[in-house]
Amino acid sequence: MLNRLPSVTLCLIVATCLANSVFAQERARPERIAGKPNLNGIWQAANSAHWNLEAHSAAALPEFWALGALAAIPAGQSVVVGDTIPYLPQALAKREENRAGWPASDPEANCYMPGIPRATYMPYPFQIVQGEGDTIMFAYSYANANRPVYMTNHEIAPVDLWMGRSNGSWDGDTLVIEVNSNIDQTWLDRAGNHHSAAMTVTERYSLINEYAMQYEATIDDPQTFSRPWTIRMPLYRRMEPNARILEFNCVEFAEELLYGDLMTKEAEVPADAN
Repeated sequence: MLNRLPSVTLCLIVATCLANSVFAQERARPERIAGKPNLNGIWQAANSAHWNLEAHSAAALPEFWALGALAAIPAGQSVVVGDTIPYLPQALAKREENRAGWPASDPEANCYMPGIPRATYMPYPFQIVQGEGDTIMFAYSYANANRPVYMTNHEIAPVDLWMGRSNGSWDGDTLVIEVNSNIDQTWLDRAGNHHSAAMTVTERYSLINEYAMQYEATIDDPQTFSRPWTIRMPLYRRMEPNARILEFNCVEFAEELLYGDLMTKEAEVPADAN
């Protein structure tokens, strides 16, 4: 046991040095940019909202029984302020239809860009690039999606877009983004929660400390919901010294689902052809 103490001590010294190096890099980040909080970094949600925004129990997926627990849905608490989404009756029926067709009916399965707010809490990181200019860039791993946030020149897009049109402003130290022109083909999660093209989303990003921020998104869609409603969750800054956004170009994984009936099949050669 005594012979192992030097190696243990060495490991502790190395770990401490690495930790100090990481913290030194983090401290080098300026606290503010042009007088506003510095939101630069790789961020990620740590919850099960991508499965279902509302509270849900753990459940098996009968379609994937061969995968056992690997394909089960984990339990999760609601991130909806007030717990439940205020659907209009016809829109609630549409959600049940969406659920019945899952996963093939989910736009995520087709590698479509996820839209806002879904892109924020998918199980992949995203990056905020903030400078002193009039645009803040958000880049997402999933489907190589991205969106510019225009801090000036606020407009409504002439056509509906997968990631919408993002107009940004500062409310004190909170970044506020109003997202309009949202295409109606995106979902809000894997549970079939949906919206119409009339949806507008107002996001609020507020730093809690150097490594966490509070995220809120208020959804206003009178064609789908009886009133505006809000989701709320923390987001966490990735601390690895080499943290980065890695490409998840999922189109090739969805080709069979998207175009399978159009793809040319190789003819089977009879066994006795030779």
